[in-house]
Amino acid sequence: MKKTILLALMLAVCGGASAQRNVEVVETASGMVAEDNMILKRKVAIGRFTNETQYAKGVFYDKENDPMGKQALDILSTKLGASNKFLLLERNDLSALLEECQKGGNAASTIGADYMIIGSITEFGRKDTGKTGVFTAQKTQTVEAAVSIRLVDVATGLIIYSDEAKGSAELTSKTTLGIGGKAGFDATLSDKAISEAIGQLVENIINKCTNNPWKTYFLSYDADGVLIAGGKTQGIKEGMTFSVMTKGKKVKNPQTGIMITLPGKSVGTAKVISTGGDTPETEYSMVEVDTKETINSENMSNYIIEEVK
Repeated sequence: MKKTILLALMLAVCGGASAQRNVEVVETASGMVAEDNMILKRKVAIGRFTNETQYAKGVFYDKENDPMGKQALDILSTKLGASNKFLLLERNDLSALLEECQKGGNAASTIGADYMIIGSITEFGRKDTGKTGVFTAQKTQTVEAAVSIRLVDVATGLIIYSDEAKGSAELTSKTTLGIGGKAGFDATLSDKAISEAIGQLVENIINKCTNNPWKTYFLSYDADGVLIAGGKTQGIKEGMTFSVMTKGKKVKNPQTGIMITLPGKSVGTAKVISTGGDTPETEYSMVEVDTKETINSENMSNYIIEEVK
């Protein structure tokens, strides 16, 4: 009897493990298999982050070296990098990087971004409040900050997302009959308030950047193999399957005057066999192509390799 119960428990555990494995893989509407945790990284640059408030702007204020603006830029870069969903491209110190590259005798190679973030600190202030009783005294330092950002699609120059968020931080000290902690000026409250405001915007930035399918292009298409741009740095893994699309024609929208690209046609799939390359700009992936019609290898620019949503 004990052996029968033990065998039943082992079968139940094995069945549970098998069910968990099946959850890791889902079937898309097109019938292709994709991993739940697939992350294809977009290329994002932070164009500028400025301090538009009057705080700390005295006679010797240097707009090009505003500490609050640089602090906000660093906080945003850190939070976006921690999400592991972007290739962050340096723009604020790009001139210094190119200069150092030339000093080392190296050829500079910069990457174009898919999206650019432009932001500013629009509100900033601190206040002290307190209350005094017969035996007690309480003092509270409060810092409030507001941050505005714009997310721009580099290909079109259109602002696809703009928002403002506010953050606050406070520190309270209390004494009773003169006994208790006393807090002086706390500079870290400014950092915490700005960080909280930016933190509220990061999730929305991620969602907007990943709404549209990730795209890449053919590098070569011949008897030696088929290569597409992008590799491990951008999240491409062996076994991933992408859709091969033709580019849609461009037409002018008479309502806005903007040139828009119409949807292309699906002509097949591309499955990743291996990846290679040393840096983001030189990475590539070898793919196996299964197409419904013959690919015109003389006109590779007419095709797009697109993420299956």
